[in-house]
This record gives sequence, structure tokens and C-alpha cells, in this order.
Amino acid sequence: MPDPDPAPVTSPGSEPAWPQAVQNVHVESGYGFGTIGADIHVFGAGVPLYVLEAWASRPPADPAFLMELPSRMLNARFAVVPFTGRHTELAELRQWRDSGPRLAVRWLHAPGGQGKTRLADEFAAATVEQGWKAATATHGPGAVLPAPGSQDLRLDGAAGLLLVVDYADRWPLTHLTWLMSNVLLHRPGVRTRVLMLGRGAEGWPAVRAALSNHQAGTSSQQLAPLAETGADGATGGHRSEMFRAARTGFAALYGVPPDTGTPPALDDPGFGLTLALHMAALVWVDARAAGTRLPHGLEALTVYLLDREQLHWENLYGDDAPRLDPPEQAPSTPPGVINRTVFTATLTGPSSVPTGVQALQAAGVPGNLHRVLADHARCYPPADPTRGTVLEPLYPDRLAEDFLALTLPGHRADYPARGWAAPTTSALLERADTETPRPWAPRAVTFLASAAARWPHVGTGQLYPMLVTDPRLAMEAGNSALFLLAGLADIGPEVLEAVASAFPEHRVVDLDPGMARICRRLAPHRLAAARSPAERARIHDRLGTRLFHAGLHDEALRATETAVLLWADLERQYPAAYRQDYAAALSDLSLRLSNVGRDDEAVHPAQRAVLARRLLARAGPAAHQAALATALNNLGSAMTAMDSRAEALDRHREAVSIYRRLVRARPSEHEPGLAESLNGLAIASARVGRRRKALALQREAVNIYRRLSRAMPAAYEADLASALHNLAACHDTRRQPRQAAETQHAALEIRRRLARCNPASMAPELADSWSNLSHYLMRSGDHAAALAAAEQAVEIYHHLLSERPVALHGHYHHMLRGLTSVLNAPGPARSAEELAARAAATAHVSPRKATR
Repeated sequence: MPDPDPAPVTSPGSEPAWPQAVQNVHVESGYGFGTIGADIHVFGAGVPLYVLEAWASRPPADPAFLMELPSRMLNARFAVVPFTGRHTELAELRQWRDSGPRLAVRWLHAPGGQGKTRLADEFAAATVEQGWKAATATHGPGAVLPAPGSQDLRLDGAAGLLLVVDYADRWPLTHLTWLMSNVLLHRPGVRTRVLMLGRGAEGWPAVRAALSNHQAGTSSQQLAPLAETGADGATGGHRSEMFRAARTGFAALYGVPPDTGTPPALDDPGFGLTLALHMAALVWVDARAAGTRLPHGLEALTVYLLDREQLHWENLYGDDAPRLDPPEQAPSTPPGVINRTVFTATLTGPSSVPTGVQALQAAGVPGNLHRVLADHARCYPPADPTRGTVLEPLYPDRLAEDFLALTLPGHRADYPARGWAAPTTSALLERADTETPRPWAPRAVTFLASAAARWPHVGTGQLYPMLVTDPRLAMEAGNSALFLLAGLADIGPEVLEAVASAFPEHRVVDLDPGMARICRRLAPHRLAAARSPAERARIHDRLGTRLFHAGLHDEALRATETAVLLWADLERQYPAAYRQDYAAALSDLSLRLSNVGRDDEAVHPAQRAVLARRLLARAGPAAHQAALATALNNLGSAMTAMDSRAEALDRHREAVSIYRRLVRARPSEHEPGLAESLNGLAIASARVGRRRKALALQREAVNIYRRLSRAMPAAYEADLASALHNLAACHDTRRQPRQAAETQHAALEIRRRLARCNPASMAPELADSWSNLSHYLMRSGDHAAALAAAEQAVEIYHHLLSERPVALHGHYHHMLRGLTSVLNAPGPARSAEELAARAAATAHVSPRKATR
């Protein structure tokens, strides 16, 4: 365990300053890692969620080492080609760094090979030159971590902090939100920028929603394909410029004069990738140096480079290879086995030695496996020798994906497929037992899906049959893999249906966006195959729920509206068979309408749901009483939102009365419903001035939810937070501001924790908690704390309104009215005025109106 950080030394109005610190990391078993000036978040088993490291420029690589393999010369970390072009993108990053709020996060996305890593490195180097501290975050689970030790991440007067997060699209959302909560990113007065890199933008909306809790500025930036024409439309644009720069860089490495010949035709769309231009330039120089014919076309370039890899294996490990090492150290692994090992490494990624041995065993690699690993490492040494890893994969990723595709049978390229490739892939993805996936399975599925986007035979011949056999592989690979699968043009509905069969009925926060996209892709096929209107209605129903959980509220509403229309028609024709489904869909519609800010339209479907439930309850009272009570509670809430107080009170009273009868008979089954109904009745009672009754009802609801939450926190913590939030309001109406503030603090802590997992749905509730807490603190006499809480609420809504302006604008104005006492109170006037102006700007009204 690491020694604790030295206590920070502070002075009034200054940053915490650490004394000269020495951190000793002692490890008796497992993994040991320490930081100074930052948090460490770990799983219960002690595996870090992520590891932070100080960014450092890499020393130049040995030219002789680079020349051995073309893939080394294309690896971004060796930066053989000087950074070229992307002037506009760098300028945008500099502007983002130097303007805006203290904390800002940007999602930089582009396909693999577009140059994200080189651009981020160039930006980090330039930022360090400006006096900033730069750091990187490496995802922990499933990755090889840095050597045990300590990282000094103290800022020590740095002008700011830049954190670069590569492969951010492959991080689970909850892990990214834990990263964003790290104290390193929240030093008062320190300008902080977080640059997240990903291949696509699909996961960004959920991440952006999670950031609303941190008052962070958010933006995204796409690296567009390089154009062959210049700004004036003339040829010889960015592609040619980058090709010439790369050709000059490779020529210098080869020690040959730079070639000034006319570049090849670069108008193929594939040459919009930086990597493709570098490949073309490298092949040009290598072919000229070797006196061989220059290949043409992207596929031919890839084959040429992979042939060079194979030639190196033959030269190093073949029977005719020179033996300069002592016999005990000389390479002894045949080139064919090295080929199979490189294939395995592409699927597994860097691994610890025990995991590497396990992977080679699963892949059926013959021979002394430790010797095979050592020989492979001579050709592909680990990126960081201090980490002691094996099975360093082929880089760049796009070339590695092409290697997978060309080694697997089923293509027509002039490259030899291997008979062992398909069974090796299948064996690597077979489970160690019936439940446990292989540690490398998420990477393998993601790489195969990426390769299948360009090489269809990878999907049809390998990936799709495996997913049909074991659909859980897609779930375990994570959101990024689900996004990739949903976007594959040739993936059949039978494969997607198999994947969807592994989805749980309940939501999974880290996977909700990916599951929604699979279901959205499947919906047309399911609807076309549906044999009855009822089947079509259920498809729209379930799609609406998945889209809602993914935060796609407008799409969810449309799907639910369609379901209601279908159920309504069926209920008219066959009321006994379909009234229950119709009532459930009406309740969903009411909730969806409220969620997008259409409260005035939410009452009518809620009324129709209650009517349908009453008819069902008359036919079978015992079976439908709980559903009727829930529908009554939903209707009461919809009426409360429209300020129909007396009617809302009656509906909530009836719901509570039904649930009290049900609880007496079956308490464990119906207590959750009773607690929810008590919540609604307490709010309605407070609205009509029955404050003492409201307080008692709300305390009863809190007590029930506390019991339920202790037994099943994942299911009931959000409900407990809502009940505490309402209880705080009840204390406030009884003129008990300190009790209100304490209770609101408890609700706030739960909601902050839940927002890390479910930002899209929890952010509005989190803003409400901050807003109410501000009000209670103001009434308690703590104006400074009240102002700070108000700032949190305004900032969260500032981000939410950019995403859901129609749904939340009215809610935001209601919150502003509640903050009037804070914004207009005497005290630190400048801070209050600044916050009022910020609030007004967010609401697009004048500051006077915002604080009236």
C-alpha cells in the first residue's frame, strides 16, 4: 500500500502547497501504485480503474531498430515523420485551451489512422512549452499497467493542467466519470483541460451529460479527412503536402536523397487518412531503395508492408538466418509460429507474462511458450520496457486490423490466408468456463468488428458466427463494440437478434446507449417480420424504453406514441386481451411527455391509463389493484405539475389507500409501491398547505426506502434520494432550515454518486438538489455556501439546456425563481451579480428578470 500523501500546507487565499514529498510504495502482493497530488480509484480487488502518468516527450528511437520493420516506422509513438498540417485543428485546440471556463473537456474523434494520437502529442508538447503540466490516463481493467511506483502529479505553479485520455470511447462510462471526479482536475484557480480521443462520437452525449456535475465546458472536434484540393480548389492540397513531408522523413531515415517526383494519385477516399498517406510515402521510399516495383492502391500498399513484416520474420527466425547470439539466447521460433503469435497478439494486446502464456495456450501455439514470447518480443518489444509485458501487437491499429483480415480466409487479396487463423480466433474467444470471458475478449471483439467494417469476410466468416454462438461476447466487449456492430452494413438481423438476446430486461448504465442502437437497428427488421399489430406494438414499446434509458428522449417519445396508437386500436377491438397493455403504454406516454417538458399534454394519457386500470380492476380486483394505484399516482404527479392541486390530492390519497390494503396482505411485494405513493401524497398535501401531514407522510416514505435501499441499493437508492429531497422541502415549509439543509445534503450525496453512473437521467435531479440546498443554506444564514450551491445548480442547467432546451427551459425558470433570495441577498454582491448574469445568459433573459 502507498504511504499517505504528506498533509498539504495552506495559507489564506492560496493553493494547497505540498512540502518536499517522498512517497514509498511497498507491495506485498498484487499491484502497487501511488500518486502525489491526485486520487487513485480502485476496484474492490485492488485493480485501479485507471492510472495517471505524467506526460513526457519520447526520446528518438534508434534508426536501425526502426528500419527493421515498416510497422515501427508507421507507429505514432516514434514520430518518424515530422508533424505536418492540421494547422486549423491545432489552432482550435489552442483556442479551447486558452479560453472558456476553468475546467473544459473536449472529445476529439476520427476513424483509426486519421492522426488523433499525433495531433494530441503535438498539442501536449506545445502546451508543456507554455508552462502547463500534462498527464495521461490509462484505463486499468484489462490493460497492462505501468510499473509499480509513484507519479508526482503536483502542479507546482504550472499555468494549467492538460490530461489526455486515449481510447476514451472504449472506457465504460462509469470509469470515465470516476476519472472526472479526481481531485487532480479540481484544483481551484488552475485552468484544466481534458482531451478525450475516440474513433466515433456515439459515446460522447452520455459523457457530456455526466460532466454537468462538474461545471465543465464541453465540446467535440472531428478530424475531417484530408482534402486533395487546396482552399482555392486547386490540386496539390493537404494530401500531397502530407505525402511529400512523409516521403522526406522516411528518405532521411533510409539515408537516401529525398525524391522530388510527382506523388501518386491520391484521390481515392481512403487517402483522406493520415496513415494511408504515410503508408504510401513509406512504400514509395522502400520500393525505390530496394529497386522493386511500386505497388498501387491501398490494398496493394497494405500487402506490400505486411510482406516486409514477413520478410523480417524470415530473416530473423528462418533456417538461413545468421546466428550471432549465444546458442542459449539465439531465436529458435520458426517464422510460421511467429506469424501465429503476431496474430494472437493483435487480438489480445499487451499482456502480463502469465496471461501471455495463457493466450498462446488457447491459440494452440506450439513449442516452448516462454521462448516463443521472448522471440516475439525481440521483433515487437513492449512500448514501455519497465512494464514487463509480452505480446506487444502490431501497430498502427489499422494495419493490425488489416493483418487480421488478410490472415483470415475469405478475401481475394494477393496475400496468403492461413488455415489456422479461423480456429485460432475461435479458440481465443472460447470461455475459460461457462461464465468467465477471456481477459482479452473485449479487445478481440472490438478489433474484429473494426476489421469487418472494411473486410466483410471477417464478419461473415468469423465474427458473426461467434456472436450467434456466444452473444454475451458483444455485451462484455462494451459500448464501443455495440456501436461498431450496430453500424456494420452487412450484419444480418439474425446476428443482431442473437446479440440482443443477451440484453437484460433491466437497464445497464454503461451499456444503455449501445443496447439502444442495436435495438434501433433491429426495429425495421422486427416490424417487417411481425405477424400481428400486437407484436408491432410491443416492438415500439420496448424500443421506446431502450431509447429512454439511453437518453434519446425525443426518439423514445415517438416510439411510445406509435405503441399507444397500435394498442388503442387493439383495445377497441379486443378490450379483454389488450386493455392492460394499452394502460401500461399510456402511462409510459405520460412519463415521456413530462420528460420532454410537455406537462400540459401528459395529463390526458395519464387519465386514460387510470380509466383503463379501473375497468380492469372491476373485472379482476386482486390482479389489478397495484397497477391501478400506480396509474393513480402517475396521474396525481401529472396534475401536480399542472398545479391542479385538489384533484392531484384526491388521486394520491386513493393510491395510498389501495397500497396500504395491499401491504397488509403482502408487504414485501407492495412496500415499494406504497413508498412511491406516499411520496406523491406528501407533495400534494404540502401544495394545499397541509404541512404537518406532509412531513409525516414523507418521513414514512423515507423509512421504507431506507429499508429497501439497504437490501437492494441499485434498485432503490435513487428513490431514497428523491424521498430525502422531498423531506427536506417538508422541513423547509415547517421553518426548519437546518434540518432541511442536512436532509438535502444526504439526498445530494446519493445523487452525486448516481450521476456518475446515470448522468442523462440524474443531472436534472442533481441540479434541483443544489438549488434547494442553496435556498436552505440561505435561510440558515450561510450566504457564501448558498451562493456556491446556486452556482452548481446554474452550471448544471447551463449544460443541460444546450442539449434539451424545450424539455428543461420551464424547469430552469422555476429553479431561478427559487434562487431569487440567494441572488438578491446582501453579502458578496459581486459574486451574486456574476452568478445572476450567468443564470440570465443561460435562460436567454436579462439579469434583472432573472433575479426578480
